[in-house]
Amino acid sequence: MEAFADALQRVRRHAGLSYRQLADRAHYSHPHLIRATNGKQLPTWEVAKAFLTGCGVPTDLLPVWRRRWEAASRDPRDIVGLLEAAQSLEELGAALAALARPRSLRTLEQQTGIPRATIQAWLCGARLAGQDRLDHLVRSVGGSPAERAAAADAIERLSPSRERLGSGR
Repeated sequence: MEAFADALQRVRRHAGLSYRQLADRAHYSHPHLIRATNGKQLPTWEVAKAFLTGCGVPTDLLPVWRRRWEAASRDPRDIVGLLEAAQSLEELGAALAALARPRSLRTLEQQTGIPRATIQAWLCGARLAGQDRLDHLVRSVGGSPAERAAAADAIERLSPSRERLGSGR
């Protein structure tokens, strides 16, 4: 949700619009548009679409933004669903980050013995974890058997080859 709000903020800034200017274009009040970017509550798709259109986002990019909005609207507690839906390292990382919340990287490092730089690379989708190491992380944060299985399936699905599964470093 916060990432989506931040992305909306960046679009508005890139367009060079104040909230009042955007309100005129989007046909929503400026306080309403400010709330859409505060990260505390996800705006409705109608508000997000009006926000984006008001900022000049081309209509052919709206389906991409709709998918981002749908991903942000998922209940972060539904980790199994997020893991099962992950089609990229970035989506896998977002699911793992939701599972690990609210622990800091330092806490995760202390719990798992895995360097925080490695964990961070996994959570931001920069690197694919090895199956054993990822399972260790998921177990360490209290992941359920279903979450462990979904994480293993995601690694298998996203791994370019079985040989890479053991590397994860």
